[in-house]
Amino acid sequence: MSITLALKSLFSANQTDEWLVLRYAQSGDKKLLEQLYDNCADDLYHFLLTQSDPELAKDICQKTWLKVIEKPHLYNETGRFIAWLFTLGRNALIDEFRKSNRVELREQQDLPNQSCEFDENDSLSDVFDKALLCLPFEQREAFCLQQEGFGLQEIADITHCPVETAKSRIRYAKQTMRSQLEKYYD
Repeated sequence: MSITLALKSLFSANQTDEWLVLRYAQSGDKKLLEQLYDNCADDLYHFLLTQSDPELAKDICQKTWLKVIEKPHLYNETGRFIAWLFTLGRNALIDEFRKSNRVELREQQDLPNQSCEFDENDSLSDVFDKALLCLPFEQREAFCLQQEGFGLQEIADITHCPVETAKSRIRYAKQTMRSQLEKYYD
């Protein structure tokens, strides 16, 4: 009996998100979807939160997971599930921005979202968050995706841009963040 339990835990521990989504697409088993959600939901919400406000991030997360529930067969087996999930979430966020005219994305490419004003009582975390919000949308997006652990090719795929463009956005984001943080500590 203990051998059976050990084998079961061995196999369940090695189930990747990719395996889970493929099995879910085949079987519709809600337990597989729950496992996927437990594995990836916080990361998706955190990414969307860095790109929008908490209410919109929550709404987009729900829309993204609904799409996963309704259309798991659209997942392409050649990539990581989390990259596909972030692509769905990012596309839904961009659609929402366009629909509600919240952000003119073309205007946001080169201009920061707001001036970085730091208060002397700000913690390091507050300063970092404010500096992040000062980045242009596309730089902030690429920077945050890199912080989530995505490689350049995945970032380029998620943001629908060439790899070199993703690389440049990250470089400019890091330069801006560095200068903002240095300005605070000087």
